[in-house]
Amino acid sequence: MTEPLVDAVDLVVDFPVGAPGEYLRAVDGLSFTLEPGRALALVGESGSGKSTVAAALLGLHRGTGARLGGTVRVGGTDVGSADAGELRRLRGGVAAMVFQDPLSSLDPYHAIGDQIAEVYRIHTTATRRAARARAVEVLDRVGIPDAARRARSRPHEFSGGMRQRALIAMALACEPRLLIADEPTTALDVTVQAQILDLLHGLREERGLGLLLVTHDVGVAAGSVDDLLVMRGGAAVERGPVDRVLSAPRAPYTRELLAAVPRLDGPRTPRPRPATDADEPVVEAFRLRREFGRGKRRVLAVGGPDRAEGVSLAVRRGETLGIVGESGSGKSTLGRMLVGLLEPGSGRIHHEGRETAGIAPGAQMVFQDPVSSLNPRRSVGESIADPLRAAGQRDEAAIRARVEELLTRVGLEPGHYDRYPHEFSGGQRQRVGIARALAPQPSLIVCDEPVSALDVTTQAQVTALLAELQRELGIALVFIAHDLAVVRQVSDRVAVMRGGLIVEEGPVDEVYDRPAHPYTRRLLDAVPALDPGLAARRRSARQEAFA
Repeated sequence: MTEPLVDAVDLVVDFPVGAPGEYLRAVDGLSFTLEPGRALALVGESGSGKSTVAAALLGLHRGTGARLGGTVRVGGTDVGSADAGELRRLRGGVAAMVFQDPLSSLDPYHAIGDQIAEVYRIHTTATRRAARARAVEVLDRVGIPDAARRARSRPHEFSGGMRQRALIAMALACEPRLLIADEPTTALDVTVQAQILDLLHGLREERGLGLLLVTHDVGVAAGSVDDLLVMRGGAAVERGPVDRVLSAPRAPYTRELLAAVPRLDGPRTPRPRPATDADEPVVEAFRLRREFGRGKRRVLAVGGPDRAEGVSLAVRRGETLGIVGESGSGKSTLGRMLVGLLEPGSGRIHHEGRETAGIAPGAQMVFQDPVSSLNPRRSVGESIADPLRAAGQRDEAAIRARVEELLTRVGLEPGHYDRYPHEFSGGQRQRVGIARALAPQPSLIVCDEPVSALDVTTQAQVTALLAELQRELGIALVFIAHDLAVVRQVSDRVAVMRGGLIVEEGPVDEVYDRPAHPYTRRLLDAVPALDPGLAARRRSARQEAFA
């Protein structure tokens, strides 16, 4: 009988918190196996213990103060009792890990090829020349065009999808038997996400790799693995073949998780607009263009090759316009121009019927990453209060009362005023960002990828909050996202951007059900499907198209 590639028995992981001797249990008695050549996905909400399990397989908790129990064997190595040399041979040689954020996983000062070559030399006796050749070989294998030349590039010269491919190439350099992928597609648009998932599938078929996929996106798991293990609170809730778990989930929590997944083919609740002056656009853009850089380094972010080509749109009170497109299509640049954070190179923007320049009165923004958009040295209450003070309010008692009201309004507590960002979960931090945007009573809020880093249940909570606030306050929303299923759920109209221009626009159901532009159809076909059979057919169709 073949020995399992991964065999975890009663795995327990406790992290130190607070006073000495106090611990928080992150993984609670988890047991599972993974056979060679098979793929298993760990799915669940943020905080369920998925990434903690993945790190335990490589002994990455050693030296952190974490307390581990149970046993974990990977490729025959007992991770808990392995010495430093055995762990070094395990990492890279037997099992390799691909992390969520490739930019922070790569050294910004060194060429991509040099970083891969260094990993290869650590685990082999290869010469520098042989290691460089190996780096080019694996970069070519993961689909980096002109690999010999691009191996000399640094991480900032790669797109997000190419950086993720580079990390996969680094993981493959030493021919591991197990690939651990921790949220490898979370920050990628749907077409690049599909390419990365197709790549992982192809590597499994070619090399017989075992795959442990950590993801909060059940749709990503559906077309990528053989089995699902659903986690909650550090424990296994349900495990089984992917098609059985998705079609007939047995655990109530699994059913809740699947119900929260936004779907292209799911029912959409009608979104009545409030009975206000709804025909007057809150924001209107006329032929916007924006370039970055100069001379040969000039990059056109919004607009077309013809200088007369620009982006025009209008958003009315109580309406949500979704903006979708691949990375680099100009979505975020357009959003920043609409609120005045970026000045258009040409074109005009009107707010409430008046042309504006600079920061637009009545316009606010909710950013993708609430961690970097909140000052870690200031309490969340003070961050929410900033727009009020900027507007001239000086009554500190009134300011605090307003902030506490806003905290309550977004589902937090008044007492959270004096807490700091690190004390909140990702979803809670995004609620703080929404409260800050609401503080000056705006008529327009631009949300730039506000739920892309959140698990599906937290996504559903945040989008439901935005919809509720919009119904009550009549705010115009611009919702920028690469997740087309989420955009369908929250939007009245949708604009599809490609290469700095809007290539298709209309009511969301019309665009999604009857897309007129080939690019729109390509985006929709790349959205992960919850049906493993459909996912496999789409993957085959993509492979035939590029054959």
